[in-house]
Amino acid sequence: MEDILNFLQDLLITGPDPGKVVECATNDTCVAVHAVASSLLVFFVLLTGFAYTTVLERRLIAWLQQRVGPNRAGPQGLLQPVADGVKLIFKEDVTPVHADRVVYWVAPVIKVIPALIILAVVPLGGPLVIPWFDGKWYRVAQGLVDVNVGVLWITSVASISVYGITMAGWASSNKYAMLGSLRSAASMISYELALGAALVVPAMIAGSLSVADIINSQTGNLIFNWNIFRNPLAGVILLIALIAEINRAPFDLPEAEQELVAGHMTEYSGMKFALFFMAEYINMIGISVIFSSMFLGGYHFILADKVPLLGPLWLTLKVIGLLSLMIWIRATLPRVRYDKLMALGWKVLLPLSLVAVAWTGVTIVLVEEYNDTSIYTGAAVVLFILMAVGAVLLGRETPEAQVVMGGEEEIVDLTDRNAGVFILQLVGSLIAAPFLLFRYTVDIVSNLAAGLGIDTGEEKATKS
Repeated sequence: MEDILNFLQDLLITGPDPGKVVECATNDTCVAVHAVASSLLVFFVLLTGFAYTTVLERRLIAWLQQRVGPNRAGPQGLLQPVADGVKLIFKEDVTPVHADRVVYWVAPVIKVIPALIILAVVPLGGPLVIPWFDGKWYRVAQGLVDVNVGVLWITSVASISVYGITMAGWASSNKYAMLGSLRSAASMISYELALGAALVVPAMIAGSLSVADIINSQTGNLIFNWNIFRNPLAGVILLIALIAEINRAPFDLPEAEQELVAGHMTEYSGMKFALFFMAEYINMIGISVIFSSMFLGGYHFILADKVPLLGPLWLTLKVIGLLSLMIWIRATLPRVRYDKLMALGWKVLLPLSLVAVAWTGVTIVLVEEYNDTSIYTGAAVVLFILMAVGAVLLGRETPEAQVVMGGEEEIVDLTDRNAGVFILQLVGSLIAAPFLLFRYTVDIVSNLAAGLGIDTGEEKATKS
């Protein structure tokens, strides 16, 4: 009885004796049990979260549109996901006659697997100290694994899901499905570049590609050490690119109902359709966790460092807030035109993401020089003011602006909008300066080598 009381005291009040605490990584049994238990827990949370994200979306959109949402299945409609799941299970599973059956069946799996594994490298809370039957206490992470290239894992896994859409459109033998998959494949590259550049910003600030290091770099000072306050431009770009990545409104072009019936899902029914449906909502949860970890401090907030179990709670609240924001965007904004999404990615998101990366690089140098992290916030404010002033001056209509008809669209001559163009040229010069300096250095070295009679690689290529 005394042993039980001492155990409860260690567990709930005083904490374990530091001499009894062992790192989980040093014990093979602990590593195996932790991997299995964490995988099952994350899988259960994602499936449950996916089900009730659909309820949240339907109820929130109903509230925004001043109507009643689902309220029949269970109390307050809380069993609606169960009813939908049972319905889809008993739906007839039809395969088109001319479909490529193997690819047609594999496509939904290719779509849903990245959604399930992308969070493997994201810590969901601080380390826990858990007792075991051998009398020792093991320190375990609240997450699957912490790798030093977590950001690369996120970008690579996120890009795999487009293969599922492309395979579904090609294998369905349907023109609408094919058009939807082509849209997804063509538009992916336009926002993937901006997404990758935006993810570089928190990695630069933390000095690491590990998601755990990025989260830990945002601790302290309540919320003002979050990366969203250090570089809000990169945060906005990342959020827009992530929404486009999972094909959510207003970027749901592959499945545009008014244009393509259901896009790549036109010929799917039953549980295959349910897998595509499930992947979309699990992806919503996934990008919410990723954005929270990159720019909103992850699981860090009040007392999360002292009480590790509060970490998943704070992270859940941040995820619910981001889910509500995405649902609000869907209920508010119309779907953008296909060419407008391409233009947004190439002409707006990519240049601005390069500006954000360059600005962060300059800010990091100043922080290291003066040893003052408040420079991050000051630099973010200055960047915001510059971007706002440039946008206002560029958007201002002037009598000197010349409009030239070019096909179906108007081409506006901006050469007389001096202030706005000057700001853009200044920012562009800052970005181009390192590349010009590199090229200038290469030319000097090449000329010096030629003067000394050294055969450079460039000369060898010219001779060959």
